[in-house]
Amino acid sequence: MRTEPARRLIDTVAWVRIEDGRILCARPRGKDIFYIPGGKREGDETDAQTLLREIEEELTVELLPHTVVHVGTYEAPVPDAVVRMACYTADYSGILTASSEIDEIAWFTYAHRDDVPPVDQLLFDDLVEAGLLAR
Repeated sequence: MRTEPARRLIDTVAWVRIEDGRILCARPRGKDIFYIPGGKREGDETDAQTLLREIEEELTVELLPHTVVHVGTYEAPVPDAVVRMACYTADYSGILTASSEIDEIAWFTYAHRDDVPPVDQLLFDDLVEAGLLAR
């Protein structure tokens, strides 16, 4: 009996910011694909700590910790790994601005689903089904 080797887990958190039926996405410096803003935890950070740090680093705004709400966790395979993305909404203060880590920010509708990675596509599917993301 042959067993599949365990895939490495890429554990991430993401900020789901929806305005006017569009979701905020960011294209990291040097990459061709857009992602839901967020990133990987450092050390023993909690999801909330990771989220607050990553969003400040990427988009130069401060998320308001008391407004952070978990909206879902998604998993999708990528070559040699599985990406897990814990998604949160939160209010923020400041002006959304791409940092030196980010080449571009954009507001996507469901029509842009193919422009994001597979794990992000799962979130897009749920958001459009819930009537939160415009087609």
